[in-house]
Amino acid sequence: MGVEIESLFTAALGLQAPWAVEAVELNTTKRRIDFEVRCKAKALSCPGCGAAQQGIHDRVRREWRHLDFFQFEAWLHAEVPRVACKSCGKTTQVSVPWAREGSGFTLLFEALGLALCQGGLPVRQSARMLRVRDKQLWRRIEHYVTEARRKQDMSGVSLVGIDETQLRKGQDYVTVVHDLDGKRLLFATPGRDHTTLLEFAVDLRAHGGEPAAIAHACMDMSGAYRKGVGLYLPNAQISYDRFHIVKLAGEAMDEVRRAEWRGESARVQAELGHLTAQERRSIMWGMRRNPMGWSETQIDAMYWLQRANLKTARAWRLKMALREVFARARTHNDAQLASADLKAWISWARRCRLESFKRLGATLKSHFDAVVRGMLDHRSNAFVEAMNGLMQQAKRAARGFRTAANFIAIAYLQLGKLTHLPASPFVAATPRSAGLTTHRA
Repeated sequence: MGVEIESLFTAALGLQAPWAVEAVELNTTKRRIDFEVRCKAKALSCPGCGAAQQGIHDRVRREWRHLDFFQFEAWLHAEVPRVACKSCGKTTQVSVPWAREGSGFTLLFEALGLALCQGGLPVRQSARMLRVRDKQLWRRIEHYVTEARRKQDMSGVSLVGIDETQLRKGQDYVTVVHDLDGKRLLFATPGRDHTTLLEFAVDLRAHGGEPAAIAHACMDMSGAYRKGVGLYLPNAQISYDRFHIVKLAGEAMDEVRRAEWRGESARVQAELGHLTAQERRSIMWGMRRNPMGWSETQIDAMYWLQRANLKTARAWRLKMALREVFARARTHNDAQLASADLKAWISWARRCRLESFKRLGATLKSHFDAVVRGMLDHRSNAFVEAMNGLMQQAKRAARGFRTAANFIAIAYLQLGKLTHLPASPFVAATPRSAGLTTHRA
């Protein structure tokens, strides 16, 4: 190829003297293009001590995978100089401007991999698209996320949401802490005991924050988290978010339904025997769903349940009444009204003769003030619910992850709003006609 081609690719790769493209080889059969890059300098500064004009000891052959050139896989090859420094007495390999030390990918190729995974594409699928092993991509994610988190500023954090997420069914948990003002994932660590919040407090200090400045913590009713907040976030007021409390009510309702349908099947048959098997199954799903989302079959099935003299019907009414208590609080935003509504519901629950709801009523009574704060803190509730959904998306993106560290890295990448990651190489081009004046006859 001519001199112009080498100069063109030197400019396209962003190379500056003493680096330049010396040769380009396109192999359409192997579907690849190879760039031979050369350092033309006879002497270089020492990478170790910075001493100028040191002699080159030898050159080491290296290669790097780069962004594809059209449909062809692109590779850079270079003999990288090693400088023999007379000042410090060491022989050190110089850094190349297009790649990290020790990496077999160029910086732009790594940035592309990060951009794909940050956008929500599963790591395994991203690796398949890039034609690399997923383990190689995981290593890049963990490296760049670690570097970006090290530079994150947490000095203004005062409102946090604390939650847990399960890595795999029946396996270990990860504790996650969200910044509810900044709407970002602050911290994640394996485990769900109170010491996880000690780890968060240490990490917060390391990033310019102060545990004593945390004024509010929104979380579920975990005794371990409550203990951790008391020990390590001393000034934080606790509120229990609506999502978890309504979930507890749903679990209490399911417990009543299972016990009645299994232990008192004759009574259930007498009340609902005219329904088909499909309509009976629709009752279970209808009880769990918001009435606005009922199908026609569920509407018919729930019509009959509400008119049946069953514990299951009573349990469903209790759950829906608790949801209504929270919905009213979101509307009026008044602590006195919220307290009165919650006290009335707890009184009903403790008199309802359903053991699971009696237990739930006692639990809410013992944490009454924190529950009321959660009813009125719409910002915390809304974001904690949204983050639960986003954490599930992060799990899907990390499908095939081998360790908790893999999952935590992808969660930080997608939810941490990290500001020191490499920029995506896909930046929109300036239109060709920009800056040109159009003359019309």
